[in-house]
Amino acid sequence: MRLIIAAAALALLSGCAAMRISDPAAVRAPAVRGTADAALAQNVALHALQFLGVPYRYGGDTPENGFDCSGLVWRVFHQAAGISLPRHARAMSEAGEAVTREALQPGDLVFFNTLRRSYSHVGIYLGQQRFIHAPAQGGVVEIAGMRERYWRERFDGARRVIF
Repeated sequence: MRLIIAAAALALLSGCAAMRISDPAAVRAPAVRGTADAALAQNVALHALQFLGVPYRYGGDTPENGFDCSGLVWRVFHQAAGISLPRHARAMSEAGEAVTREALQPGDLVFFNTLRRSYSHVGIYLGQQRFIHAPAQGGVVEIAGMRERYWRERFDGARRVIF
C-alpha cells in the first residue's frame, strides 16, 4: 500500500514539460539525460518516496533506525542506482556536476544552508519544485517545496550525479 501511495505521489509531482536552461554556461552537465539515465533518475526519486514518514535521526542511514539528510540520500542512491555517494552533505556537494535551479531534473541533489554554513543540508529533487529530505530532530522524511521562503532563501546549489 505504501508503494502505491509513493507511486501516486511521484506521478503527481512529475511533469512532462521540457526544461529550458537560462544560463548554459552555469551548467557543466548535459541538460538532457539519455533515456536510460532519465529512467534511473526517476527510479531514484520513486525509491526515495518509500521512506516518507521515517523519523529523523542524526547519523541515521536506515529506515529501521531513522535518517538524517545525508543518510537518506546515501541510502536511496545506493539502493536505487548502485551509486556510492559520500556520507555527508558537504562532501556530496562535490559529487557529479553542478546544475542550475532552472535545469533541475528528478534525481538531482539539492543543497541548502541550514546551519549557517554552506551545503549543510541535502535532499533529492522530485520535480515541479519539490524535493524529499529528512528535515531535523523531531521531524520525519517529508516532501518540501523549493519555492517555500525558508528553502528558497537557503538554497546553495544542485548537483547531478546521474547523466
